[in-house]
Amino acid sequence: MKKTVFFILITIAALSCKQKSDEVTHKHTNALIHETSPYLLQHAHNPVNWEAWSPEVLEKAQKEDKLLLISIGYAACHWCHVMEKECFEDEQVAEIMNEHFINIKIDREERPDVDQIYMDAIQMISGQGGWPLNIVALPDGRPFWGATYVPKYNWIKSLEQLAELYQKDKPRITQYASDLANGLQAINLVENDKDSELYSLEQLDSAVQHWTQYFDTYLGGHKRAPKFMMPNNWGFLLHYATAVDKPEIMEFVDTTLTRMAYGGVYDHVGGGFSRYAVDVKWHVPHFEKMLYDNGQLTSLYAKAYAVTKNNLYKDVVTETIAFVQEELLDESGGFHSSLDADSLDENEKLEEGAYYVWTKEELTRLLKDDFGLFQAYFNIDSYGHWEEENYVLIRDKSDEEIAEKFQMTVPELRAKINENLVLLKKERNKRSRPRLDDKILTSWNGLMLKGLVDAYRYVGNEDYLDLALKNAAFIEREMIKEDGSLYRNHKEGKSSINAFLDDYATVINAYFSLYEVTFDEKWLDLAKSLLDYSKAHFFDGASEMFFYTSDEDQSLIRRTIEVDDNVISSSNSMMAINLYKFHKLYPDEIYGTLSTQMLKNVQKDFDRRAQGFSNWLHLVLFQNQNFYEIAVLGEDYQLMGQQISKEYVPNSVLVGSPKDSSLELLKNRTVPEKTLAYVCIEGACKLPVTSAEKALEQL
Repeated sequence: MKKTVFFILITIAALSCKQKSDEVTHKHTNALIHETSPYLLQHAHNPVNWEAWSPEVLEKAQKEDKLLLISIGYAACHWCHVMEKECFEDEQVAEIMNEHFINIKIDREERPDVDQIYMDAIQMISGQGGWPLNIVALPDGRPFWGATYVPKYNWIKSLEQLAELYQKDKPRITQYASDLANGLQAINLVENDKDSELYSLEQLDSAVQHWTQYFDTYLGGHKRAPKFMMPNNWGFLLHYATAVDKPEIMEFVDTTLTRMAYGGVYDHVGGGFSRYAVDVKWHVPHFEKMLYDNGQLTSLYAKAYAVTKNNLYKDVVTETIAFVQEELLDESGGFHSSLDADSLDENEKLEEGAYYVWTKEELTRLLKDDFGLFQAYFNIDSYGHWEEENYVLIRDKSDEEIAEKFQMTVPELRAKINENLVLLKKERNKRSRPRLDDKILTSWNGLMLKGLVDAYRYVGNEDYLDLALKNAAFIEREMIKEDGSLYRNHKEGKSSINAFLDDYATVINAYFSLYEVTFDEKWLDLAKSLLDYSKAHFFDGASEMFFYTSDEDQSLIRRTIEVDDNVISSSNSMMAINLYKFHKLYPDEIYGTLSTQMLKNVQKDFDRRAQGFSNWLHLVLFQNQNFYEIAVLGEDYQLMGQQISKEYVPNSVLVGSPKDSSLELLKNRTVPEKTLAYVCIEGACKLPVTSAEKALEQL
C-alpha cells in the first residue's frame, strides 16, 4: 500500500514538473492554442494576441471600436514563415499590434471564403496579391488597407500610421472602406443570361486558337514564369484534342505532360509534384507539395495514359500515389493537406528545398561508378544546377536517347536508374523532413479520391480502388453530418467548420466516379443527396448560380460566386458538370436545365480567356457532341463495365447492375443468361450488344 501511494505521489510530482516545464518553455501563448490548424498553431506562442476568425471576435472589435488586423496564410507558405519570424515573434511589433488592433490569424485553406474576399480587396487596392495576405479593416470587417510580406520596420511604420489615421480621420477611412466594399460586391456579380444561344463548336475552336498563342510548344505549359501545373487546362485540351481530332493540340498536351514529368517540379526520388516551377523549364520548384495538386495530376496522367499508353504517364500515376500514401495518408483513411517547402539543412537552418536537393559531391560519393550515367540522365551539369552547390534533378532526354548513348537496352537503363533512386531515397530519409500540415480538408480529399478512382479505372491497379474505398468511407463517416451537410475540416477526431461549395462539388464528382467503377449505388445515392443539399442551401435564384457559402453561415460583405477556373477548377464549373451528368441519370429532375443556364451565364468570357474557364469548356463539348449513357446489365456486368471504363470516353456516363434497378437506364432491360451493354443518348438506346468492344464501336 505504501509503495502504491509513493508511486502515485511521484507521478503527480512528475506531472506537475512537466506542466511547469511546458509553461516555462513558451513565454507567450494566445487564443490560437485552442485551434487544430497546424498553421494557426504555429502562431499560438507569438507575443501577438491572435484570435481565430469568428463572429464573436468581430463583435468584440465593434464593441471596443478597434481596427481588425487580419493576417492570412497557410502552413506550407515560405514567406508566411519569414514574416512570422521577423514581425509576429517580435515583442516590439506585438506591442503595437496588441495596443491598436484586434489581431486575427486565418488559415486560408480552412477559410477560403474569407480569403477570397480579402484577396479581391488587396488586388483592388494594389493590383497584386499573394500570401501572407495582411489586411486592415474596420471593426465590421470592411477592408481599407492591405499588403503581402512586409519587413519589420516598414510594418511598424505602416501600423502606426493606420492607427493614427483611424483616430484622426475616421470618416475618410469609413468612406473608403464603404466604396471598396461596394466594389467587392460589384466585381462578383454574374448576369443571368436567358437570351444568348449556347456556345458553339465553331466558337470553341476560335477560343482555343486564340489560347494557342500562349502555348510554349517546346517546353510545355504557357510562355511565362512561374509555371503552374494547371491540370484543368491540360485536362480540357486532352478532351478537346481527342473529341475533335486535333493532333497538334494533342502534341502540345504530350509535350506539357512530358516536360512536367521530366522537370524538377516532379520529385524523381520520392514521387509527387511540387506546387509550381519558378522558371520556364519546370526545373526549380517552389518545394511545397500539396494534396490538391497531386490528386488532380493523378487524374490527368491516368487519363493521358488511357489515350496514349505512354508508360511515363503510368509511372507518374504509380509514383504519385505512392508518395501520397507514404507521406499524406492518415490512419483514419483521410489525406493530410501538404508538406512544407522548408526543412532544416545540415547546419540546422531552415531552408527552402533542403530536403530535396543534392550536391555533386554527395551524388558522386553515393553512386560511385553509376554517377556518370546518373549525371547524364538527370543533368548534374549547368542545365540542372540551381544555386550555390545544389542541383535539382531534371530530365531533358528520353530513355531511348540515354540508353543509346550508353549502349544499353531501355530495361537495363531503367533498372539501373531505379536502383540509384532507391539508394538516394534511403539517404534522403536520413535528412530532417519538411513539416506536415496534417489537417484534412474535404474538397482536397474529394480531388484525391477522384484521382484514385481514375488511376484504378485507367491503370487498373486494385490497390488504388481499395485506397479509394477507404477514403470514401472516411468522408462518409467523418465529414457528412446527420442533416446531410458536410464539414470542411477534420483533425484528430474534430471538425469545426461548415463546408463550402467546392467541398460539395468535389465529393459529388468523386462519389459519382466511384459509382461508375464499382456500380455500388450507395455512392451514387450519397452524391445525389449532397447535390440536392447544395441546391437547397447554396443556389442563388437571381443569378441561377451557386454561392460559395451556405445560407446556414454568416456572410461577410458578400456571398461570393466563384466562376474562374484556377489551379483548382471553380466550384460553379464543377457543380455545373455534376448537374449535367446527374441529368443523364435523373432526366425528370431540373439538373439539366440548371447546368445549361450556368454555362450560358459565363460563356461570354470564353472568347478572350479560354484558359481561365477550361473546366467549363468540357460542357461546351458535352452540349455540342453526342453524350452517351452506357448501361450494362447481366451476370458479368462488372467485367464488361471494367472493359468499357478503361477507355477514355469523357462524353459518357456508365451505369451497371446484375439485374433491373430503380435507375431509369437500368429498368426493364435484363435478358436472362445474357450480359448486355446498351448505348443510349437522352434515354434512347441503340440495339444492345454482347461485348465491350461492340459497345465502344457504337460510340
